[in-house]
Amino acid sequence: MNLSFFIARRMARPTPENRPGVMERIAVGSVALGVAVMILSLAVVLGFKREVARKMEGFAAHVAVTDIRGVDALDSQPVHRNARLEELIRTTDGFVDMAPYAVKGGIVRTEEAVGEVILKGVEADYDWSLFEEWLVGGTLPRIGDSIRTKDILLSRFLADRLQLGVGERVEMLFVDGGERPRRDRFKIAGIYESGMEEMDRTMVITDIRNVQRLSGWREDEISGYEIRTRSLDEAEAFARTLGRTLLYDEGDGTENLAVESVTERYANIFDWLKAHDVNAAVILVIMLVVAFFNMTSALLILVLERTRMIGLLKALGMRNGPLRGIFLWRALFVTLRGLCWGNLIGVGLCVLQLTTHWVKLDSEGYLLSEVPISLGWGWWLALNAGFIAAIIALLVLPTAIVSRIKPEETIRYE
Repeated sequence: MNLSFFIARRMARPTPENRPGVMERIAVGSVALGVAVMILSLAVVLGFKREVARKMEGFAAHVAVTDIRGVDALDSQPVHRNARLEELIRTTDGFVDMAPYAVKGGIVRTEEAVGEVILKGVEADYDWSLFEEWLVGGTLPRIGDSIRTKDILLSRFLADRLQLGVGERVEMLFVDGGERPRRDRFKIAGIYESGMEEMDRTMVITDIRNVQRLSGWREDEISGYEIRTRSLDEAEAFARTLGRTLLYDEGDGTENLAVESVTERYANIFDWLKAHDVNAAVILVIMLVVAFFNMTSALLILVLERTRMIGLLKALGMRNGPLRGIFLWRALFVTLRGLCWGNLIGVGLCVLQLTTHWVKLDSEGYLLSEVPISLGWGWWLALNAGFIAAIIALLVLPTAIVSRIKPEETIRYE
């Protein structure tokens, strides 16, 4: 049996004569608080990154191929659909799926309000999975029928602002340079709510043929292709590879094309997410420092309370290394108690938010309407293991006080 562990376990056993002191309780509390805050911080930061990225993928996929003259423009220049271009996209490593789309900027107006919108046209094979999840009223628009419909999918934000409901008709104006505005009326087939006001305030979905007609385009002219890759992390590499392929391709229909990842198109959103990584790192460091100082104080008090025991053990022949091990084991026991309480509180609050959604956010400032939570075994285990390792490693130095205790001074009057 490890003698240091045996003595530390006996010291930690609560008895009427050996009750946890105030400093030990403070150390347990600081560890619990630190771990709980760390878990909450990481769960929220990872939740923000996951939810925002997931919703951005729903609105704009991972990569977009557009005409270079229409980058960042509401009224883009048309891209001609052709088999050569689509084959180059499909054969690029990381490709999963693609869908043609067309967009046109317009103004929607009612007697109550006016708002700017982006009318996005899609085809029948468009991936509606996320919009089905976000649907809060009506149905998805009929798209791809032999007879073109004027159904649109409107956000709840716009519906409330314009005081419109499912089944009502709304007029939109589309302005082309130097010409009189074009008017068209659409029927609201359904209302969605993604919880991401940045996109909800403008995005309207309809049949791609409606946008092509309003833009004066032919059937083979589109704004571009939205492409899904294996994951968002691969989007930038895919965009670079496809961009080089199109740049050096000599075939017809692949010139003057730009390839952008969603992180480039919406750099302001993803830069905002990266700033949260810095905030999380600062919180982790602060909590670790607070826990370390409290643990150091508790450990020093434990050592001072046991100076006579240390002197006696030295007189019996125990070396400084095993003596320091006793107090490192004691620190580990305190840390584990704090970890248990911290995990119980931190994970409990995360589960409470996941099930009740009780903490809300201002979607205009935070992009999402509620605090997102992402729990995972990987980072949770790494956090606990890293916290234990860091605390014990840092406490090696304070235990050096054991080597300065002299047995002839501590047991002189025993």
